[in-house]
Amino acid sequence: MAELRAENAGLTARVAELAGQVAGLQESVTTLSGLLFGSSSEKGSPLRRTGREGGDRPGGAGKRGQRPGGPGHGRRDYSHLETDERIIDVDAGQRCCAVCGKAFEFIGTEDSEQIDWQVTITRIVSRRRRYRRRCSHPGPRTICAAPAARPVPKGLFTAGFLARLAYEKHVLGRPVHRIVQALAADGLDVAAGTLCGALKQVAPLIAPWAGAIAAHGRAAGHVHADETSWQVFEDIEDKDGHRWWLWVFVTDATTVFVMDTSRSAGVAAAQLGIDREQPALEAGRRLVISSDFHRAYQSLACIDGVDPLWCWAHIRRYFLRAGAAHPEALSDWCDAWTERIAVLYRAHHALAATTPGTEAHAHAQGRWQRAFTDIDAHRILQASDAAKGLLHPAAAKVIATFCNEWDGLARHQDLPQLPLDNCADVAVMPKWGLGGGVSAGWGGGLAA
Repeated sequence: MAELRAENAGLTARVAELAGQVAGLQESVTTLSGLLFGSSSEKGSPLRRTGREGGDRPGGAGKRGQRPGGPGHGRRDYSHLETDERIIDVDAGQRCCAVCGKAFEFIGTEDSEQIDWQVTITRIVSRRRRYRRRCSHPGPRTICAAPAARPVPKGLFTAGFLARLAYEKHVLGRPVHRIVQALAADGLDVAAGTLCGALKQVAPLIAPWAGAIAAHGRAAGHVHADETSWQVFEDIEDKDGHRWWLWVFVTDATTVFVMDTSRSAGVAAAQLGIDREQPALEAGRRLVISSDFHRAYQSLACIDGVDPLWCWAHIRRYFLRAGAAHPEALSDWCDAWTERIAVLYRAHHALAATTPGTEAHAHAQGRWQRAFTDIDAHRILQASDAAKGLLHPAAAKVIATFCNEWDGLARHQDLPQLPLDNCADVAVMPKWGLGGGVSAGWGGGLAA
């Protein structure tokens, strides 16, 4: 009998263990399915991201297009375009009276406009004039005009062509074979390899510019930083696979992209001008880094003078994923937390809309502080419940992460002038990958 009880206890424990594994796998499947097939929880306007903006469709998403009652943008003005005026006249026989033949009086025109799209590829032939001496005095017998300026020595393409090629490839993200097809449709038959060679020749021309922009970005006191995996189909010695990492560093004046094989803190430190061997930044320097709490940024946060500002949109995803993985158990819990974060966002927007020193600003400041106080109180309470085993395991994991990263999240309380999340707008995203390269642009642009 004792043996049966022991065997039963062992089987019960095994069943519980397997049930836990199944629950964990189900949570992983739900999370990964949401990442692969679900819509982004941060897309749309800031108010919509906070769950505040409603609409006609279930879930609060509004219809696309012009909203009823919303102010229109009016007719667009195209007067800045090159204009080709064409006169359309009435037939001569219709410009007079059919009875007496007296000519009609001209009283003006009725104007309308159309937009035409023309692409012209021009072959430029430079004929350098040569001259021969007609006297016997010393000196060269012949002279010739200087060669036409070329951005690439002996290159086929002009600076304007290369600029357009770089724009098509790096800004619009068009594959080279599609650029070849577009050029062929306009009359230019060129090989894809020729364009690839031209793009490689452009890179060293803009390297000094990109380097200067990156150096300017390193002098900023606040930077948004992020990274994502990027497929680069280039074989590198001692590297398995083709997964690289695309880093972006955004300041108020510059945007710098770095392509690297590593996701380590060394990449960020090099771009931000941080010596990881030193315990602190150079005297008088402080750097605020808005980012998620990837361990590369956590490593930099250990250096005195570096203040991490963790992303609230990032921690919000943890609550959403837990709620999606366990809808029956954690739906209300997830909704409560996302609403608290929404209150924080609305308080942040309200504070930014006021002028310091005014009564409205003081009121918004109090609202801002209360939002943090409410979140902190619930965080501490639920951390206590988790320690006592009173919280769902998935919720307990989220709260544990929340507590671990609280200092970087709470630092926003003292920096209300900075965004709550790391969703800084980047005007131009590169659609290419040159190994180990750096590209940069002023004000969110790209020097490709």
